Amino acid sequence: MFLMTAHIQFDNTYARELEGTYVPWQPTKVSSPRLLRLNRDLSLQLNLPIEVLSGPMGSAILSGNEIPVGATPLAQAYAGHQFGHFVPQLGDGRALVLGEVLGEDGRRRDLAFKGSGPTPFSRGGDGKAAVGPVLREYLVGEFMHAMGIPTTRALAAVWTGESVFRDRPLPGAVLTRVAASHLRIGTFEFFAARGESQRVQRLVDYAIRRHDPQLVTDPNQYQEWFKAVADRQASLVARWMLVGFIHGVMNTDNTTISGETIDYGPCAFMEAYDPQVVFSSIDTQGRYAYHNQPHIIRWNLARLAGAIAPVMRNGSRESRVAPLLEILEAFPARYHDYWLTGVRMKLGFATSEEGDDALAKEWLTLLNAQAVDYTLAWRYLADAVEGHDRPLQAMFREPSALSSWLKRWRTRLDRECLGAEARAAAMRHTNPLYIPRNHRVEEALAAATDHADLAPFDRLLNAVTRPFEEDPELDAYASPAPVEVTACYQTFCGT
Repeated sequence: MFLMTAHIQFDNTYARELEGTYVPWQPTKVSSPRLLRLNRDLSLQLNLPIEVLSGPMGSAILSGNEIPVGATPLAQAYAGHQFGHFVPQLGDGRALVLGEVLGEDGRRRDLAFKGSGPTPFSRGGDGKAAVGPVLREYLVGEFMHAMGIPTTRALAAVWTGESVFRDRPLPGAVLTRVAASHLRIGTFEFFAARGESQRVQRLVDYAIRRHDPQLVTDPNQYQEWFKAVADRQASLVARWMLVGFIHGVMNTDNTTISGETIDYGPCAFMEAYDPQVVFSSIDTQGRYAYHNQPHIIRWNLARLAGAIAPVMRNGSRESRVAPLLEILEAFPARYHDYWLTGVRMKLGFATSEEGDDALAKEWLTLLNAQAVDYTLAWRYLADAVEGHDRPLQAMFREPSALSSWLKRWRTRLDRECLGAEARAAAMRHTNPLYIPRNHRVEEALAAATDHADLAPFDRLLNAVTRPFEEDPELDAYASPAPVEVTACYQTFCGT
């Protein structure tokens, strides 16, 4: 215990500065914790002692059985719009923020448990997590990090030695999650709905100090902060769209102020391109379908604007609200700018031209009409740059449908002076070969759940954390699922 204390320096600003926005709480002890996986690279980045975390004391700490000195476990209060309907109290029902640490880069990050037992916000739930959803979050978060997409990450997964009961008994686990913070849109909604404007103001001031300190002395700091939050979300969702990621549960309590992806519950990755695709079993109306994600994030930001408008510091209500509305009105164009910048890179363009947007949309329309795998279609464009069209043509039911688009694309490429080899290399460092294919994820989670076998998980993790590096030994991880598997695939939130 003393060794651990000597190596972790907590500086818990949320607990210290925002009393009344959380409940101090302790995790539920488990019977026989055993470390499943420790993220060693992340441990080093956070200046955490690998030699301690990888041993018996680490299992005790990362399961919640031992609380290191300096930690202040707390359950945060927040509300949320879930599938468009406001729920005035949600909160950390099966999560606890253990404390804050400063990494070697000087950035502050939360360490938080997920699945550490019930809290006052559990709403009748057991507060536990099963090993499958814990490993899903570990796996997908590490892929997103490898892709450069802002994300919470898993520090560790620990087996509890106990069962949790869902549709059947499942082995229990605790995830330790690392986040820039756990401030969500729903955090502000919780206190705004109660008319506690002073707490909303304290939250905004804290968020500015933590995430946008350059705005502390700005006379328009609140509107500039809202603009920064919106900008981060525009960039984030554009990156989701470019990689074919469907979050599945874009409620306001799952939308972070930091602009990180959080909560890998019923998430999935698109295979055959289909803008209407929905994988979440609970999204029966398609609210969070792939193509809706840019619209939903703007809707969520409007909820944040409503929560903070009463505490804007200058002028009448109308003059306070007006700049927030302007930011919301500008959001679609801002999102599109991020998406178009990314799609140009995926197409291999080194410059910008007016017709790029239309050419990209024609490409997507073609993929949709031909039910072409989204990930491999982009990847094989790099082969086409070098004159090898056959891998790409083989994916089309009607290869002739591709020919006219390729001609227009090559005409566009010819107006740039970048060589084919350099262009293809750049595209292969933009368009991944390996993603967490849904059927491979399910195979890995089933092996861990049913047989305590983590070998499939490790092999898949190895592939998706090197998403751009072609390796013949990993060919199976690049292949789409059979159509009949994808057609009926559903994901579940794990609670």
